[in-house]
Amino acid sequence: MALFLITTMISCSSGKSGNEVSNPSNSQTTPVATNVAATQGKIQFKTEGGTELFALKQEADGAKLVDGKNQELARIKADKSGKIKIKNAAEKVLGYVVNENGEWKLKDANQSQDLYIFRTQNNGGYTLEDAAKKEVYRIQATKDGFEIATPDNKSVYQVKVKEGKISLRKTPTKTIFSTKSQLSPIAFTCFGFDVLTREQQAGLAYAVNLTGGK
Repeated sequence: MALFLITTMISCSSGKSGNEVSNPSNSQTTPVATNVAATQGKIQFKTEGGTELFALKQEADGAKLVDGKNQELARIKADKSGKIKIKNAAEKVLGYVVNENGEWKLKDANQSQDLYIFRTQNNGGYTLEDAAKKEVYRIQATKDGFEIATPDNKSVYQVKVKEGKISLRKTPTKTIFSTKSQLSPIAFTCFGFDVLTREQQAGLAYAVNLTGGK
């Protein structure tokens, strides 16, 4: 059974449908999680020129992270409780992602320490915090995606959703990479967390997508 879930973006104020999201404080749109299984077996992340940088290949019990040459980088496995295990190609455990009460904890290989915590906020946004619970990023909904910023509100990346494509942008005109595959925008946002390794980003994105990201 497919494990990837889609977050459907539903308007709170006008009944419009589509992929637009925004801060609930301005009464435009907000993400609502639905249990709809994705049918696409491979989620590709490509440069603006169309070159594949990496991809998530869906498997029966998780996903495989591969680079642009289809070389395996990590294996992501999900158990029935929703705990996500991240291993490298040599089967070495790199860490875990655990979903608890509206937050996703990225743990070390022994599950003894929280490395990062991705949590929802009362204002409809999200934060990524380090092991000391210090903010690393603030993630706020916009009219067409999400904004990733530092704690002092300096923009790091924008996540833009348009016509079925989700893009990670450094500036409004500079796209880092994008996907047209089925993935919730807030899960895609995890790939903009530069403090994480690509393997950690993929594991966190998978966990957020799997559990709805609400």
